[in-house]
Amino acid sequence: MRVVITGAAGVIGSVLRDGLSDRHEIVGIDRRRTGDRSLRRVDMTRAKAAGDATFEGADAIVDLAASPKLETPWSEVWKNNLPATMNALEAARRHGVKRVVYASSNHVVGLYERDAPYAQIVAGEIAGLDPATVPKLDSSSPIRPDSPYAIGKATGEAAARHYSEEFDLRAICLRIGTVLADDTPTRPRHFATLLTHADLVRLCEAALGAPDEVRFGIYYGVSANTWRFWDLEEARVEIGYEPEDDAERLRPRGGV
Repeated sequence: MRVVITGAAGVIGSVLRDGLSDRHEIVGIDRRRTGDRSLRRVDMTRAKAAGDATFEGADAIVDLAASPKLETPWSEVWKNNLPATMNALEAARRHGVKRVVYASSNHVVGLYERDAPYAQIVAGEIAGLDPATVPKLDSSSPIRPDSPYAIGKATGEAAARHYSEEFDLRAICLRIGTVLADDTPTRPRHFATLLTHADLVRLCEAALGAPDEVRFGIYYGVSANTWRFWDLEEARVEIGYEPEDDAERLRPRGGV
């Protein structure tokens, strides 16, 4: 497949470019100037980006372009994240790209972490809890965005569904967990939310190869962590995502 990755200079983009390049033709674009000559400079916040020849002949778009920080203010979400998402979807429509993998966020349901037992898990207060009995959040759980950033991601999911139904686009939304540059948990929450680099590549590969009958789907991007509280069964059954890592194996003696 010829896959265009937007926002390809970031941590997730770099992992995917490396991890998918042996199976696909990868075209990475980013609005930032970098020393990486393999990246093309395209500003996805500008409407003309949707007509960029970079998308011509692409089989899929992996849309990562956004200000990724949770504390991103609404003004930046409005000016940057939402236009970048809409222009990626519009580029798919204009160029006949049949599949978009949209990088949503776990923070779309972030306010559940104020409630038990999720609050205890993210604080590392797991004594007396049984991970097997923790209720898992799935795609049917009502959204509870925890920030303007998360509101923007939820809006992107809605836009992806519209394009899927209105323009015959196969859209996969991935509510990505915690992806760390050094791939190692450093906070209690990470042991529940970590998505390792290897599982990130597996997840994206599954989304790119999803059956054609999956015209739209929302799936959680998390490794097979003992303490995860996001559902993986939908991703396993519908797109064949099989994570192999568990953050618990990385917990140091004495805990974090």
